[in-house]
Parts: sequence; structure tokens; C-alpha cells
Amino acid sequence: MSGSGGGKDNTRSEEFKRATAGVLRALADSNEVQVAFQPGPAGLAGKHIRLPLPTRALPLAEMARLRGAADSLALHLRHHNEAVHAARAPAQREARDVYDQLEQARVEVVGGRFMTGVAANLRARLADACEAEGYDRMTRKDQMPIAAVLSMLARERMSGEPSPAAAGRVLDLWRDTLGPVADHALAEMAAAQDNQTAYTRAARKLLAALDLAEAEADAESEDGEEGDDNGEQSGQQDNAQEGEGHSESDADSTLGARPEQIEGEAADDQSGDDSEEDAAVAEGDDRPGGPPPRRDKPTGNTETSYRAFTRAFDEEILAEDLCDPEELTRLRQQLDQQLQHLQGVVAKLANRLQRRLLAQQTRAWDFDLEEGLLDAGRLARVVVNPMQALSYKRERDTEFRDTVVTLLIDNSGSMRGRPITVAAMCGDILARTLERCAVKVEVLGFTTRAWKGGQSRERWVADGKPRNPGRLNDLRHIIYKSADSPWRRARKNLGLMLREGLLKENIDGEALHWAYRRLSARCERRRILMVISDGAPVDDSTLSVNPGNYLEKHLREVIRDIETRDAVELIAIGIGHDVTRYYRRAVTIVDAEELGGTMMKKLTELFDEDAADAWARAAGEHAALVA
Repeated sequence: MSGSGGGKDNTRSEEFKRATAGVLRALADSNEVQVAFQPGPAGLAGKHIRLPLPTRALPLAEMARLRGAADSLALHLRHHNEAVHAARAPAQREARDVYDQLEQARVEVVGGRFMTGVAANLRARLADACEAEGYDRMTRKDQMPIAAVLSMLARERMSGEPSPAAAGRVLDLWRDTLGPVADHALAEMAAAQDNQTAYTRAARKLLAALDLAEAEADAESEDGEEGDDNGEQSGQQDNAQEGEGHSESDADSTLGARPEQIEGEAADDQSGDDSEEDAAVAEGDDRPGGPPPRRDKPTGNTETSYRAFTRAFDEEILAEDLCDPEELTRLRQQLDQQLQHLQGVVAKLANRLQRRLLAQQTRAWDFDLEEGLLDAGRLARVVVNPMQALSYKRERDTEFRDTVVTLLIDNSGSMRGRPITVAAMCGDILARTLERCAVKVEVLGFTTRAWKGGQSRERWVADGKPRNPGRLNDLRHIIYKSADSPWRRARKNLGLMLREGLLKENIDGEALHWAYRRLSARCERRRILMVISDGAPVDDSTLSVNPGNYLEKHLREVIRDIETRDAVELIAIGIGHDVTRYYRRAVTIVDAEELGGTMMKKLTELFDEDAADAWARAAGEHAALVA
């Protein structure tokens, strides 16, 4: 009887999952949405949705929570425009959290307006979250996160319905303290809930009224938006679109220049008075390869061209130089202990990749030659016919071994915890596996030396805070394993990723260009660059004094330049972040646990001869279109 009951429970759970996934796709108005039920919280990455795994018993309360989570994510896919949202997204993390939750409140109110069942699921989910957070036990307004406060107040204005009773008392403490400017912004958001562009403008006014973000230049932004019939495009969005805008010539290409030129310092041709940039260029003359080549004058706005305020504090460092050997040993042991259960799974995938690679290196011979090695298998001919000449054989040359792979890992603070731990172990297993197959591997990481600017910002402040300073933080590029270093020597270095305080902010464009330069200098015939990241480039110091899409725009330019050349094959893996909007060859995973399998799968595809030929053809076609 117990076995029959268990089967019935499983059937009920499977039916619920199928029904929930079907409703989710219908609400999202897309059949391309992929739904996975896995342990952990709900999540969204592109069109990949993860929902918590239901239990066998599946009580009514759990069903309600799962339905609410599914409806929330489905409405986000249907009513949210990421380009419009990103155009006004603030740089500061706290403000960004508030901004994101205000948008989620909007899509849920708009989506549930005419669907009473969906609205009921969302209300139940919100009430359950309020109780779980303990809002009913809070007695001071500062105990409740500001993002939750503003999103619930905005939800009240837009829907006309009260917030859950559990949050009522603490919300009452906030209502009379927001001020008239914030109150007017909430009213404006309620009136603009069907127009995301106008809603984001009002949301930024709310953030500015509460000193969470800087105020926008309303006249400029409104003029740009009124020129669009749909009200969902702006100048910043146009800059962020992939494959659009003016194509760059080889002279203006970021990757055709020296490292100092990629920072936008080609503007020196127009403005020779900038001593800081002249010093940076002069400093580059001492590097191998001679002085930087002359470049044409840029045709774009030099104020928005990517540059670095100063390079004096940037750092390219070996992992072993960041801490002592004893600490490296301890961190490596910690990494091994945390990932014992994962190592077996990823090792099986690595063995599968190794068999695929070794199969392509099978020894092949040419027979019946006049000279070479004596073919013992044909000695019987001498017995049968003593007058017949002996046969010789020669081994054919193989070209497969001429390959190098670079793994570039995002070392930003958002990778802290499980993602960086899994990335470190996967890098370790990848290096070990490919080394067995005579494929060289380089493992690199990128972050910043400090939060919110460090010494670069201090120099900028000392210089009087000049406008449009460019990148305003100290880079830290880490070499965990060089391509020529054997795995056994670099094994401990990968544990450094678990070091407390190492992971800070991420400036992806310069890191990608750094890895590309190192890879391009290699003599191997085939070069593969794999990037692992969990978000868009973020550096509070830089974005607080530059346009909001400053780092993202530069990243797109670097990616475009790499992908339009055939020198390096570029592939990206996003952890909970849709990297397909940046990279042409990319995959997004919802959970860090999927990283090992995805890495091995994509590398197997790259080493497959048919897939490699298809890659080369696609890269050539793409380069022709861009040219």
C-alpha cells in the first residue's frame, strides 16, 4: 500500500508541474520558455525559469506559493522590456534593488489586473513573504528594507488594494515621512503603470527624492523619449543594441590597438592638453612591441568614449603573490571539502570529454611504403614469396594538439558563495582534463582592488573631480594558471577564489580584452576563450560619474571586435544572467550546479570537427556582414 501511495503522490506532483509549466508559458505568451523544477528559490535567466521542486505530498499552501512564483516570473517575461529598464537603471546597488522591485510590482499589477486567479496567487505569495520576513514583528521603520517598503507602497497606489496585514503596521510608519516630492512620484508611477518608459522616469524621481540615486536631466531624457512612438527607446538604449549603429573600421577597432588605446585615449589626437592621458600613452611606449600605432581621429563623442582616468594603480598579479603558501593550502583544502559531491559528477563529464579528444588523436599509419618502420604484420610475405620486397609503414602527423584554451572567471562580489566555488572546481578539472590531451589551459580572474574606486577615485577627487573621468577604479587581473604552467603547480592557486575579501566589482570589457591579448600572443593555431560571468559589468565609482551604460557599452564593443575576427573563438556561460544579449555564442544556466556539465558540453562541441567547421563559417559570415 505504501508503494502505491508513493506512486500516486509522484503522479500528482508530475501533473502539477506539467500544468504549472503550461500555464506559465501561456501567461508569458511564449512557447520558447524553458521551465525547470529544482531545489532552491525561483529564478529567471533569459527565457530559462527555475521553480522550487515540489514535495510529494504537495499541500495546498505549497501549491499556492509555487503558482504565485510561476505567475510572477511569467508576467515579468510578458510585460517587462529589459532595454527600457536598463536605460535608467541606477549604478548604486541599493538603488538598483529598489528600482528592480518597483518594476516587478508594476508588471504584477498590470498582469493581474484582468485575471483574478493570477492576482489572488500573487497576493497570497506576497502575504506569505511578509510573514516569512517577520514584518508583523517589526516596531521601527528602519527594520524593514527600503526596497520592500517602496515596492509595496507603489503596489498600493497602482492596484488600489492594501498591502498584506503583516506589513501594515510598519508601512504606516513610512507613509507620512516620505515627503511631498516622493508622494508625487508615487502618484506619477501609478498613472504611468501601462507605459514602462514613463514609469521608469517616475521611479528615478522617487529614488532621487529619497536620496537613493542622483536626479536625472529630465529635459534631455524626455526629449529623447517623445521622439519615439512607442515611448520605449532612448539614446542610451540605441547605444546598447547589438549589431546596430556605425560599424568600426580597422583603424578605430578597439582590439586593433594597444591596451592604452582601448581605454578611449585615442582622443589625445583631438585634445593634446590632457597630461594624464599623455602620461599613460608614454608609459605604454616601454612595453614590448614598441610605441602604439597611430589611429585616426574618432568620429564619436569623446566625452562618452571609454577611457581610464589613471592606470597607475591597476594590477596584473599571480595568484600566489596575493597570499602566503599556508593560506593557499588552507583555501584549497576548503575548496576540496565543499565540492566532494560535485567532483565525481564533473569528473565523469571530464572523462567523456577526454575520450572524445583522444579519439581524434588515434594513431594512423600509411602502409606499403618503400621506407619507414618495418611492418611486422606483413613479414608473412617473405615466407610466401622470398623475392617480394619488405613492406614499411609511417605514422601520420596529427594537427589536433595545436590548441590552447583560456578560462576567464568573473571574480565579482555577486559570485560569492556557491557560484565562485563551483567555478573554481570546474576550472581545476578542466585544466587537468585538457592537459592529459596535450591541450594547454590558462585560468584567469578579474575584479577590482577596492570597493567604490580606491586610489583612482582618490586621485580624481584630489584633481578637482573633472567631468567624464572614465573608468574610476583600480583593476585587479589575476593569473591563476598560465598556459605554460602544469596543472600540478597551479592547483593550489584556484583555492584563492574562496578568499574572504577578494571578490569586489567587475569591469568586464577591459578584462575580456586583457585575456584576448594574452591569448592572441600564443603561437598555437587554435585559440578558445571561455568567459564565466553572473551579471553585467558594475562598478559604482565609475557609473556614478559616467553614463549608466558606460561599462556595458564598452563590453559590447570589445565583444564585437573579438567576434568579427577569426583569431579567437569566444564562448560565454552566464550564471543566472542572460549573456546571450552580449555574446553571439553563449549559453545561460540558472544554477551554478549546472556549470560543470555545461562547460564540458560546450567544449566538446568546439572540439567536434563538424561543429568547428560550422563555427568558422558562421564567424566568417558574421565578419562579412559587419564589414
